[in-house]
Amino acid sequence: MSGICGWLAAQDNTAPDNERLVATMAEALVRFDRVPVQLRSGDGSAVAVAACVGASHVYQKEGLLVAIWGRPELDGSSLEVARRLAPLWLSRGVAACVCLSGPFALAILDEFSGTALLAVDRAGQHPLTYLQHAQGLFFASSHDAMLAHPAVRGTLDPQALYNYLYFHMVPGPATAYLGQQRLLPGEYLHVQQGKLCKGQYWDLSFREAPRTSGAAQEQEFLRILRLSVQRSLGSEVDTTGAFLSGGTDSSSIAALIGKVTGQPARTYSIGFDVPGYDEMAYARLAARHTGSIHHERYVTADDVLAAIPHIAAVFDQPFGNASAIPAFYCAQMAREDGVTRLLGGDGGDELFGGNERYARQALLSRYDSVPAMLRQAIIEPLLFRPHNKRPWQLANKLRRYIEQASLPLPARLESYNLLQRYGHRTVLEDDFIDTIDPGVAPGCLNGAYWQRQDLKLSQINQLLALDMRFTLADNDLPKVRKACELAGLEVAFPFLHDEMVAFAAGLAPGDKLDGMQLRPFFKRALAGTLPPAILHKKKHGFGLPFGLWLHSHAGLRDFAFDNLGQLRRRGIVRPAFLDDLQGRLLQEHPAYHGTMVWILMMLEQWLSLHPVAASSAAIATETSIALDPTA
Repeated sequence: MSGICGWLAAQDNTAPDNERLVATMAEALVRFDRVPVQLRSGDGSAVAVAACVGASHVYQKEGLLVAIWGRPELDGSSLEVARRLAPLWLSRGVAACVCLSGPFALAILDEFSGTALLAVDRAGQHPLTYLQHAQGLFFASSHDAMLAHPAVRGTLDPQALYNYLYFHMVPGPATAYLGQQRLLPGEYLHVQQGKLCKGQYWDLSFREAPRTSGAAQEQEFLRILRLSVQRSLGSEVDTTGAFLSGGTDSSSIAALIGKVTGQPARTYSIGFDVPGYDEMAYARLAARHTGSIHHERYVTADDVLAAIPHIAAVFDQPFGNASAIPAFYCAQMAREDGVTRLLGGDGGDELFGGNERYARQALLSRYDSVPAMLRQAIIEPLLFRPHNKRPWQLANKLRRYIEQASLPLPARLESYNLLQRYGHRTVLEDDFIDTIDPGVAPGCLNGAYWQRQDLKLSQINQLLALDMRFTLADNDLPKVRKACELAGLEVAFPFLHDEMVAFAAGLAPGDKLDGMQLRPFFKRALAGTLPPAILHKKKHGFGLPFGLWLHSHAGLRDFAFDNLGQLRRRGIVRPAFLDDLQGRLLQEHPAYHGTMVWILMMLEQWLSLHPVAASSAAIATETSIALDPTA
């Protein structure tokens, strides 16, 4: 996948060796997949785009640089996008972003006017980070590339480390480094005379009308899905394959590849020889039903042990989603089979209502419909009063239900948050806590959830909008993108085609969640494409049985515990908590508490493999670079 990097220097900070400097930055982009690089430089600007053929667009003329990483379209065409975008920028300014569709990260640098425009696509498929200081504007799709420029300092942000421990990733717009910010989906950054202005050129617009879908709308959905798959395939049909988990999203893409190309899809699946974690049977069912040429691999504890350092190295900030490991092995299997691009089903859940928690949150919200007098005067006093007798199991379940239902959204989404369950003061050193604000992490969720309250969205659409930003843009997409980069191939997401996103947002809430039934419209529309067993299976994904393997695999356990030993010397996590985690807690519930072992182990691995970050991990106390308040 690789990316984009560059800068626009302040007018009194031009440098004679721009091309050498940007080449150094680009080297950090391609150290895993070694894709071709396009370099362009001027007196006070430079840019590099590292990408596969067809995913790199650069245009330069008379002090203007237009660079795009990705496969966007402009007016329905992917040809000469950068050249055709240049006059739109000159005539429309930031509104030029709206003309682009598809996945992209954009940089327009205008030396004569001292202005710049950065933007990313509507789903955030391609990331872009920026930093502004006295020497100019710097940007890159990877922090590693940004830090390769000598004018950019790499000081870790303690708050970002806390947010990682809370979310298992660093949610945008913050990043792991002080002063560096990331653009959110559909955002742009306009820089003029050194002033930063950030805004939305596009936002997800939901339809809240009652259900009106029928056969015509189902056919329209299938048409858009077919078109999305066709565009994601591009001209490289023979070297494109698909992830296949056996779920509805990946299975539908495998089926559509066959229909679009007239030949069987090449599909790739990962399994685990551990009860409760293996879904290969569903992948095989989907492969048989769609007629795909299927490939599979079972990942072992030895495989996980071998991959951990590579996974930690490829991510440019701490990342704790363990399913990056099976995603990598799946991509590696495809690459060894001659595939250069994989299609993934990511986005289907967040667009059409496929996550189990949507139904659970709907069930919890029903408690609000019970009259307050009945709740407060009868139900809650009866259930929560002290009992001398043995507790009644049903009463315990009702108490847990009421405890969760009484929390407001989005706070109750974090009811099982590990850091909250342990208590941050139990886990973290006092000196580290003094450098952070524990309220910032839940505040990230609150800010994103409540910013749409004026639109009076239904609960399902509020949750979908939240997940498009957090679950998708901050977690699932980086996971798959980086796993594929490490394996040396490209990835595309047909469900995130702009027309598909707009179509899904236009569906009525009842088409996404009907009572407790998930994605009813999606299942009806694909009833003639997928077998019932797949349409009605529960979501699983590439969950990793790490906690169980900690008990059964001595090598993996020793490696994990060695990393925790290294981490205890960094002044972040309390040694007493690490001792309790490695002993009592893991014995009580290896799968549950194994997640925290993974999160901490991957933090230590990332710090040890990123020397610039590690040098500042002894707690950065300086404040971040002040950005213009309009940004």
